[in-house]
Amino acid sequence: MRKFETLLLLSPELTSDAREALIGNFVAVIERMGGKTVVDAWGMRDLAYPVRKQMRGYYVRLEYEAPANTVAELERNIRISDGVFKFMTIQLCETVEEGA
Repeated sequence: MRKFETLLLLSPELTSDAREALIGNFVAVIERMGGKTVVDAWGMRDLAYPVRKQMRGYYVRLEYEAPANTVAELERNIRISDGVFKFMTIQLCETVEEGA
């Protein structure tokens, strides 16, 4: 199992219930694929530039440990979901290199 991090930028127009349902859906995808996740909601923030004519967005960070094919399934679900402006997934380093 590998460690990943996905950062989501959600629409500020979503209600808190809709946001929670959307995040819950993404967590369910990760758990269905056999992963474990930690949700870190950063909240509403100002954007540096307009995204879809919006100057604010709701940030959510998902950190999870799952098989590699989980990322493709999660990103597919993110793309078909309304309310997600942008997202980015990275693989977290498992070891720290000393004296590089």
